[in-house]
Amino acid sequence: MNLKPAIAIALIALTALSGCSRRGTEDAPAAQSKGAATEVRLGYFPNVTHAAALIGVEKGLFAKELGNTKLTTQTFNAGPDEVNALLGESLDIAYIGSGPAINAYAKSKGEAVKLIAGATSGGAQLVVKPEINSIEDLKGKVVATPQLANTQDVSLKKYLAEKNLTGQVTVQNVENAATLDLFKKGDVQAAWAPQPWAARLVAEAGAKVLLDEKTLWEGGQFPTTVVIVRTKFLQEHPETVEAVLKGHVAATDRAKANKDDAKTTVNAALEKLTSKKLGQKILDAAWDNIELTTDAQAKQFPQLAKDAVTAGVAKEAASVAGYADFTLLNKVLQAQGKPQVQAAGLDQK
Repeated sequence: MNLKPAIAIALIALTALSGCSRRGTEDAPAAQSKGAATEVRLGYFPNVTHAAALIGVEKGLFAKELGNTKLTTQTFNAGPDEVNALLGESLDIAYIGSGPAINAYAKSKGEAVKLIAGATSGGAQLVVKPEINSIEDLKGKVVATPQLANTQDVSLKKYLAEKNLTGQVTVQNVENAATLDLFKKGDVQAAWAPQPWAARLVAEAGAKVLLDEKTLWEGGQFPTTVVIVRTKFLQEHPETVEAVLKGHVAATDRAKANKDDAKTTVNAALEKLTSKKLGQKILDAAWDNIELTTDAQAKQFPQLAKDAVTAGVAKEAASVAGYADFTLLNKVLQAQGKPQVQAAGLDQK
């Protein structure tokens, strides 16, 4: 019996199967692009530090770029809750503080989210009762932050650790609106708060600014608010993410071009979301304390990851390697003749 034809057929079949296997494992992308999404779910805070999101929604700048894609928005009071929404896949894109943004990346082992843009630099202050004149005066006092492990919570605890005051100051996690009431009652004597809450504490509760966080950073630049996206959503709907980023850049440009109009727009948005407008002096003080920017200050992220350890909210510094993907943002910026943002190595694993 001649076995050569049968052996040849078998070898051809094995080669074909082997080739299919290699193509299936080596050449397949992580996720297939599915074109524009039917809906994009966007999260942000009713804070001045999230001004670009407020302007983009209020002025229809996101909707204009999204076309037939439905924009659904959801507001949050602190980053950790927003992280849970992202990781639970009930949110697609988020304006969020840098601390929770890093935490989201770390919790998912670098898989679930990507850093795609900056939004705000600055806009956080340590405000205190008038009789408190130094950081040492906080011994035995209660200091409020918006939520455990949020951006301001990490900043405060890191600063206390550097001043050897850990354990000598009570840190209480309280929503911003409740902090205002507690401060008035005297139940808390200080707060590390984002804008406009720092300005409101000064204007409405008699607080004074003891420390502006920007003074702790080189050049006064640090990422208060950034934009992150679910990795799977980015892979499946890059054109939708690009559309949101176009709206984000447009909102940032609009705010820079006409500050008064931007403040009016933000105040109108805050009134819709919180049923309360800011007084003009409060709005002016809060606005002057922030800088809207599409640059996420990527070079600061390794230090921010270390700060969480110093603050005692993380056991080890999270790796931020591979976190940034500014491809779409830089595409938008380049098309408009604007300087591109730098990843500072965060785009490499």
